[in-house]
Amino acid sequence: YTELEAQVLDICLVIHAEHGGGNNSTFTTHVVTSSGTDTYSSTAASIGSLKGPRHGGANLKVQNMFADLKSHVDQDHWDNEDEIIAYLQKVLNKEAFDHAGLIYGMGHAVYTLSDPREVILKRYAKSLSEEKELTREFELLERIERIAGKLIAQRRRLFKPICANVDFYSGFVYTMLGIPEELFTPIFAISRISGWSAHRLEELVN
Repeated sequence: YTELEAQVLDICLVIHAEHGGGNNSTFTTHVVTSSGTDTYSSTAASIGSLKGPRHGGANLKVQNMFADLKSHVDQDHWDNEDEIIAYLQKVLNKEAFDHAGLIYGMGHAVYTLSDPREVILKRYAKSLSEEKELTREFELLERIERIAGKLIAQRRRLFKPICANVDFYSGFVYTMLGIPEELFTPIFAISRISGWSAHRLEELVN
């Protein structure tokens, strides 16, 4: 591994550790801990929550959606915003990808203007893409991020902005690091255990 690769993986582990008690798996930690159960059961329950595609499994969904888009938009047209918009509209209309009507990696229950974790990781993703000669893939993701936020806000008639969350770039980063997709969520869990442990202690003390 290069020095940059090691630094990027370290950053991933740090930013995924925790970001407040409102997320699904950390809330699960509080709920299950309040029953008086042991640490292992609490952690197992939180892992069960984290593996959901709308929580810790979201970065894999982003990567799969990214691959599906690339199969529909020719590589020579990756800078054609009209074709990207047409694809994303189909996703929102439940006509493309997994027919769920969701653009994965976009939006967050807490963050609106920006997800600070995404801002940090995006900067490292850009540097790593340059080292790996994958700048076109990074630029495509960046283009999707910009377009998707506007499309979702229009569709839902929202006045607040829709930002990308940390999952939007983390799968791309893990792929550049050569990490198999089946390890994406376990790496997230390894990182988040420190946050769950802190919240479990808080619940026990209070």
